[in-house]
Amino acid sequence: MSSEAYGELMKQINQGRFVFTGELEPVKTTNLEEVIEGARTLKDHVVAVNITDNPTAFGYMNALVPSYLIQREAGVEAVYQMTTRDRNRLALISDVLAAGALGIKNILALTGDHTTVGDTPQAKPVFDLDSAGFVYMLKKMVDEGLDLNNNKIEEPPKFNIGIAAAPNANPLEPEILKIERKVKLGADFIQTQCVYSVEQAENFMEAIETYSIKTPILIGVAPFKSIGMMEWMVKFVPGIKVPKEIQDVLRKAKKAGGKEPVYEANTEIFGELLKGIRKSTKVAGIHTMAIGFEWIVPKIIERAGFRTSKG
Repeated sequence: MSSEAYGELMKQINQGRFVFTGELEPVKTTNLEEVIEGARTLKDHVVAVNITDNPTAFGYMNALVPSYLIQREAGVEAVYQMTTRDRNRLALISDVLAAGALGIKNILALTGDHTTVGDTPQAKPVFDLDSAGFVYMLKKMVDEGLDLNNNKIEEPPKFNIGIAAAPNANPLEPEILKIERKVKLGADFIQTQCVYSVEQAENFMEAIETYSIKTPILIGVAPFKSIGMMEWMVKFVPGIKVPKEIQDVLRKAKKAGGKEPVYEANTEIFGELLKGIRKSTKVAGIHTMAIGFEWIVPKIIERAGFRTSKG
């Protein structure tokens, strides 16, 4: 059964279109020119753009303001990411109501990395709710017009609710059970962390189908801006599995001539990856994460032979 669509992302998913989403990261600044320009670059190629919320517990600009501004200035729908790490339920309610007033149509409910991994490790984590509890709160606000204490909301907000998934979790079953719980609580769509092979996507989707989870899934892909980025992710990011052949191709490209050959290799590798995922799985789309080099996303989509999400 399709979820009611409050924005263009869910509308296109319900229509059965293969969608693309992007991702932008406001950093430790008050200047949003790069974020807005990134949104303009992605606009004609994705249906919506995620705005990250203090990723890896780094203290960056609140995601609500750039979510609003990319819609107003760049004309692209936002997926407002919200973590429960930094807010108790009172603050969550406040920010959700503010997002509704600003016309945000999608919220991605996240628990968030622990503060000890970020750039302000002394910060006290909140975790009043986990992401499942947050999904329940959002659904109650949207469908019933009530907060968690059954206090009435005047003109309740209308959002589609997204959740995240870790397709390379090991073991995978506990991750699928967490997804199942959040789907039952009201999640409308799922965006995954990045995969680097068709096999990784297939394994995850097979596990999802075993549990008869019908919620639309957007598989995450994240091209590498540099060899240093690739090596850091392989070494430090849990669940990242980059096949040796991909690492070898990119290192060879780097030796051949620096950045441009690396970008060209990325376009080839990830274009083929997108094509393979579309062919061999029943995913609803692809979530692209190319922070700081958004211009490569259209090239990868074109290399894969897709029409854009707006085409």
